[in-house]
Amino acid sequence: MPNHYHVLVKVDRIRDFSKGLGQLHGRTSHEMNQADGAVGRKVWYRCHDRMMRSERHFFASLNYIHNNPVKHGYAKKWQEWPYSSVHWYLKCKGRAWLLEIWREYPVLNYGDRWDQY
Repeated sequence: MPNHYHVLVKVDRIRDFSKGLGQLHGRTSHEMNQADGAVGRKVWYRCHDRMMRSERHFFASLNYIHNNPVKHGYAKKWQEWPYSSVHWYLKCKGRAWLLEIWREYPVLNYGDRWDQY
């Protein structure tokens, strides 16, 4: 999305991943600021990492990520957002699987209390 993103990945060493993400943010913020003539502007504000605590937590997170463009008004349906993994899931798992996951692991108030799933 224009102002934030979510990523759900499995990593062996979170410190290495966080370091790489910090380097990516450093390079991209520098490039964006150069392009906009806004050297020194803060582009990336924070990063939160959450360990998945259960199958429910994982699939609620996946649903939250897929629904995020809808929540923020960038799309009316998940499938309308072109930068989403939902397209891979539709192709590889199918619509019925995604609907079942949505019903079984609803988003509800996810994001208000991150660690309660």
